[in-house]
Amino acid sequence: METTDLIEVHVVCKHYKIPETFINTLKEFELIELTVLKNEFFIHRTELQKVEKIARLHYDLEINMEGIDAIYNLLEQVNTLKKEITNLNNRLRLYEDL
Repeated sequence: METTDLIEVHVVCKHYKIPETFINTLKEFELIELTVLKNEFFIHRTELQKVEKIARLHYDLEINMEGIDAIYNLLEQVNTLKKEITNLNNRLRLYEDL
């Protein structure tokens, strides 16, 4: 991971107008990963979309962190199942073509 892809947490919080404690809570629930460099916390650029979605769920729809954690775990399961279905369909096509 390159440091150019890292953004300071306080910059992210200022941009999205969210408190730094919100980011810390996301880390505690293992919804995002933070990187520590020189006693500063950084978030990877690829995590920004997730932070934005979670912030909207939490602040706009007033879903608590436990609910958000459940939602993201279910979404991960759905994505895993979709990949598995795609793989099985590909294998099935392989046998159908014989």
